[in-house]
Amino acid sequence: MAETIHLLPDHIANQIAAGEVIQRPASAVKELLENAVDAGATEIKLIINDAGKALVQVIDNGKGMSPIDAQNAFARHATSKISTIDDLFQIRTMGFRGEALASIAAVAQVNLKTRRAEDELGTSVDMENSEVVATSPTACPVGTNISMKNLFFNVPARRNFLKSNSAELKHIIEEFTRVALAFPEIYFSFIHNGQDVFHWEAGSFKQRAIHVLGNTYSSKLVTVGEHTDYLNISGFVGKPETAKKTRSDQYFFVNRRFIKSAYLHHAVANAFDGLIPKENFPSYILYIDVDPSQVDINVHPTKQEIKFEDDKIIYAFVQAAVKHALAQFSIAPSLDFSLDANIQQLEAVQKPLTEDQKTATASSSLYAGFTQKNQAHFIAKTSHAEKQDWKSFFTEIPAAEEPSFIVKSSSMGLYQEKEGIQIKQEAALIQINNTYIVAPAGGGYVLFHQQLSHERVLYEKYQQASAHPHATQKSLFPVVLELSASDAVLLDEMKEDLAVIGYEIEPFGQSSFIIQGIPADVMAGNEKNAIELLLEQFKHFSGDIKFSKREKLNRCLARQMAIKAGQSLSQTEMHTLISDLLNCDTPQITASGAPTYIEFSENYLDSLFTKI
Repeated sequence: MAETIHLLPDHIANQIAAGEVIQRPASAVKELLENAVDAGATEIKLIINDAGKALVQVIDNGKGMSPIDAQNAFARHATSKISTIDDLFQIRTMGFRGEALASIAAVAQVNLKTRRAEDELGTSVDMENSEVVATSPTACPVGTNISMKNLFFNVPARRNFLKSNSAELKHIIEEFTRVALAFPEIYFSFIHNGQDVFHWEAGSFKQRAIHVLGNTYSSKLVTVGEHTDYLNISGFVGKPETAKKTRSDQYFFVNRRFIKSAYLHHAVANAFDGLIPKENFPSYILYIDVDPSQVDINVHPTKQEIKFEDDKIIYAFVQAAVKHALAQFSIAPSLDFSLDANIQQLEAVQKPLTEDQKTATASSSLYAGFTQKNQAHFIAKTSHAEKQDWKSFFTEIPAAEEPSFIVKSSSMGLYQEKEGIQIKQEAALIQINNTYIVAPAGGGYVLFHQQLSHERVLYEKYQQASAHPHATQKSLFPVVLELSASDAVLLDEMKEDLAVIGYEIEPFGQSSFIIQGIPADVMAGNEKNAIELLLEQFKHFSGDIKFSKREKLNRCLARQMAIKAGQSLSQTEMHTLISDLLNCDTPQITASGAPTYIEFSENYLDSLFTKI
């Protein structure tokens, strides 16, 4: 019987391994930029063609490599960062696993030119399908120049999964921005299709933050700075007026490495509690410096998800640091520590402690918590602390009172009829909890969800806009919209589709736009929030089916512009909404499949009260 298990050829194994590290052009950008940082570069240039599908090139003035190192760098797990297993627990460099160049060489055509300062000539290496095609001495500046061409040229199925150029460019800008924020002492430039996108001079952390967030933030950043024996926290949070509907301006760095952490974001959001609306997100760029032995950064191929030895301590420090910063700048309330003159005359202040009192105080656990290193988070268990009966934590919750309603009648004299539903226009409608609309129909009634019903109405309206573009109302006072670099790319991609439904948006400098006109049904003064919320919903759109950009936009707009649950409606508004819904092609469900109404027939109601 023939054996069924066999070893994969090297080139196939390398392509599979590359899939863990290089998922799209932005993945290669991240790895190459981090290698340039580790090489000690003070200047790094990123050159992109065709959103990285044709070319990703990184040029740095770092220390360069010897001819032998230049070839060995493409071997799997070849690294200069780790010699012993203990080195894994003291990592301060960006790359360390030795997979980046090997993965890139497996799925792209690569050329490397590199030279050390002590070498007269540099080395050129050409790689394809993980194999060295050519190597030769070459004249080149000190540092490294690496070009990755035709990503996934040998894996066409993977290449087909890449998104549009604007979408891939957005991801590249995000990775470029993260590395640039982590290392403001390095000069960064970014060129796409021959055009300059960014030129960020070396400077302070605040200067780089303003480069990334925009000049409008120059007077809107609050400095965060807390230094303890356990960790240091520094960086900036935006003042409450900078809070947006999107999560775009939020960055966490641990030991200069960008991380994603919903847990730590919650700590910052808690510090802003009461200062910004619930639906808004604070802006922040926060740097956490902690002993590498307290962090495991090797839990994910992209190294963007890490594990702390003690998550709760990090959470507490982050929340406290942000709260303290906001209080210092009189943005959040803080305790008033000014002393009343009468307090100074009290015996407790004037009379010194006796030696016995000092000894008793020094031996207490409370004193130890304030004086011993790393004990700020320690709370001693008291002798009487015992487990309580779990039932004591639950108390009976009183039932909410039934709401009362004022019902007004209408005298429109028409009928609404669709899908077997007949509702008289003069019928009095009832709104429950400002969310549900009860309409009598036949011998029973129909229960409409006002937000979901309006979503269906708007969705069909936006679908029809391709054939009949919506009118635009010009803004008397055009609004300037400042966006992050990645959001600016996304909005630039969407502006033509937005024009069809009535938005007139024009570029207005780097990462800025001016809103010249809005759809007739958008309230003037709400243009900025409407666009920010739309961008947020579009970026986080989820669905089992791969929708077109236009379909995603229609669904996001319908969700954003619909009247919300909790909004009070008049009799006329309720009748109009129901009429519009029943005139839809598919009134029963939203675009995502949620029901817009439920019908309670007379027979069904009778059955509820029939004796069993």
